[in-house]
Amino acid sequence: MSALPQVESAPQPDRALRRERAGWYSYDWAMSAFNTTVISVFLAPYLTSVAEAAADAQGRIHPLGISMPPGSLFGYVVSLSVVLQVVVLPLTGAVADRSGRKRQLLAAFTLIGSLCTMALFFLSGDGYLLGSGLFIVANIAFGAATVVYYSWLPDLAAPDERDAVSSRGWALGYLGGALLLAANLALYTQYESFGLTEGEAVRICLSSAGAWWAAFAVVSIALLRNRTPSGDVAPSTGAAFRASLGQLRSTLQDMRQYRLTLWFLGAYLLFNDGVQTVITVSAQFGSEQLELSQTTLVSAILLVQVVAFVGARAMGRIAESAGAKRTVLWSLLVWVGVLVAAVFLTPGAAVQFYLLAVVIGFVLGGTQALSRSLFSQLIPPGKEAEYFGFYTISDRGTSWLGTFLFALTYQLTDSYRYAIISLVVFFVVGGVLLARLDMRRAIVEAGNTPPERL
Repeated sequence: MSALPQVESAPQPDRALRRERAGWYSYDWAMSAFNTTVISVFLAPYLTSVAEAAADAQGRIHPLGISMPPGSLFGYVVSLSVVLQVVVLPLTGAVADRSGRKRQLLAAFTLIGSLCTMALFFLSGDGYLLGSGLFIVANIAFGAATVVYYSWLPDLAAPDERDAVSSRGWALGYLGGALLLAANLALYTQYESFGLTEGEAVRICLSSAGAWWAAFAVVSIALLRNRTPSGDVAPSTGAAFRASLGQLRSTLQDMRQYRLTLWFLGAYLLFNDGVQTVITVSAQFGSEQLELSQTTLVSAILLVQVVAFVGARAMGRIAESAGAKRTVLWSLLVWVGVLVAAVFLTPGAAVQFYLLAVVIGFVLGGTQALSRSLFSQLIPPGKEAEYFGFYTISDRGTSWLGTFLFALTYQLTDSYRYAIISLVVFFVVGGVLLARLDMRRAIVEAGNTPPERL
């Protein structure tokens, strides 16, 4: 008699898990529009053109009294937003872990980020300060939402499932970003037939990313569920925030016990800064150095998204047999080759740019998805969101070392080719650090069970 209820109830957790995973995947679908439409394609060239309109007779702008060429503005703006995230993101993770209110936090940060993104519609004339400020707030909110979103992964997948689940999320994210980007490409290339100016079309495209982010996040927030935090539960989010300040200081001290987790985090900080910087500055490099049209740039980024969908799934399959760490290391070698090839691209040669986009697309999703699943194995149980706060500082468009080096190199050399090749150091040093890390030992020291293949 006792076996019957177990047989009947067994499918229930499976259906609930599939439902929650669907909600988790949908958030990658929702927020990837910010990466593709705003960061990768439209904002850097458009903000640069707005800054150029505000330049003085010497061709320089002076935000907050700091003199710089307009071409350096976007890199510095991204870097500033990430410097601020150094404080905000770990604290966000601490609050999420301690309060147990991840759904509410995800909703709040999504609302802030999406509204600021939609407000980019008002970026025009010489208002580069308005655009810079809106992007900084949106990018901080984007990073904070990502911290909370990532922290669900250990709850939704066992150690041997995480590579596949993470890769599926990244793949669907690239597909979602590609669909909106395709619609924006159609609008941008046909803006005259819609009775729009080029600037108005770009502003609509920028704001559409915020609307897309908000709309599909509703699905995620409806399907994901909170978990009871380990240890003492704070009575309110405000109390959790106050308690988390002390918890964050304690975690910074405790992280010294997990030296190998910190080792991975350092390696990831470097090579993913390189990845994110390539994504962030690719449109600017193509526009300013290669003299490619905005249509070519948008279609190339769209091509990256489509190929990345296939690449993320393919590299997830490769990791099942070769191991995630080894697969990531191979991908870093490909990234070095991409940067070397970029230096020799011919101005105006769109076909060369498209070919490079195919290579980037194939390794892009897999590098990020497998890195995320590897790090999830290195987090002490009960501190997922807090540790992902540190991880996300260098994730999905929130790099600052790479963008700062790119902007500084351009300022010193007046050459985007030197600026792009300077990023090789991030892939080389990060790859060497990852190669020397004993992942199995690191997972065990964090208190987790290693997967069969690493």
